[in-house]
Amino acid sequence: MENFKINNQEATVENLIEAGYRRYRGEEMDIYYNANICEHVGECVRGNPAVWEVGRKPWILPDNGEKLDNQRIINRCPSGALKYIK
Repeated sequence: MENFKINNQEATVENLIEAGYRRYRGEEMDIYYNANICEHVGECVRGNPAVWEVGRKPWILPDNGEKLDNQRIINRCPSGALKYIK
């Protein structure tokens, strides 16, 4: 899945926030998450629990993983609940 896109357009901060995504900031990249569409398949948590940890606040820490690895994991999200800006 191309999770750097939303509605067949490249994602921007504005269109992600407008669509209900929450921003988790990192030094190299920000990760966006929309709880309303998450299917809780767990690809993210299994992909790198140092970045995605359900019991932690905030539960997403982008800097705990490498940018390309984070992008690869986000692209495995089947619902599109996780996004990033390319």
